Amino acid sequence: MSPNDGRRNLGVALLGSELSILFRRRRNLAMLLALAAVPILIAVAVRLSSPTSGRGPAFLASISENGLFVALTALTVSIPLFLPLTVGVVAGDTIAGEANLGTLRYLLISPAGRLRLLLVKYAGAAAFCLAATAIVVVVGVAVGAALFPVRPVTLLSGDTIDGGEYAVRCLLLIAYVALSMLGLSAIGLFFSTLTTVPVGAMAATIVLSAASQILDVLPQLDWLHPWLFSHYWLGIADLLTNPVSFDSFNNNALLQLGYIVVFGTLAYGRFATKDVLS
Repeated sequence: MSPNDGRRNLGVALLGSELSILFRRRRNLAMLLALAAVPILIAVAVRLSSPTSGRGPAFLASISENGLFVALTALTVSIPLFLPLTVGVVAGDTIAGEANLGTLRYLLISPAGRLRLLLVKYAGAAAFCLAATAIVVVVGVAVGAALFPVRPVTLLSGDTIDGGEYAVRCLLLIAYVALSMLGLSAIGLFFSTLTTVPVGAMAATIVLSAASQILDVLPQLDWLHPWLFSHYWLGIADLLTNPVSFDSFNNNALLQLGYIVVFGTLAYGRFATKDVLS
């Protein structure tokens, strides 16, 4: 076996171990369950109440007519607060959590290297972004179908799509929202390299997420809005038209990539010189 094969196998083993720990940790499971509760609470509330046209989050008024709108409503509710909160906790814990537990030095004794370890930690955070988004959509579809009629979905453009096309749109929405959280994950990874107190890194990441969204609604800062990592978070409407518009998707991907490069570089610059014994 060549050295490259050995390093590749080590990287795969590290990633597998990271994902196993990440999704078996009780705190993370509790956060995923809390996200799953969002569409359930929305569906039950609509089921037990009288219709309220024109009030509440997007798609709420359509749920009683078509249960498939539960997933879309839950997603729009989760994007500003619940998803950034859970992603901030996981990303802020990546390095600082290991340092706090005293396990970081043992990880660095292995031949994995700091760069590979950093990449594995970020890959784990990215996987959590995907899982967190998917659970909101999947549970939303399931509970919506259980409590309400299921009919062809009318898009924002007025066109109607069947269940198969709706499933494709859901996959696009999951990809879009998970992608939207990658910049925040990179920021959390950077904060996590600055401290051995994971709560501090988590709090800084979550506060920055809230600050970005606040700045994004101030008209006096129009020039800044396209540079804020949260600017395209609610651009999912482009995926609910016929034909699908990928303008927001592409702009969002480019913006998140910029944040990943900048804060990933800062994280590595800090982590490469970090004294894990201090």
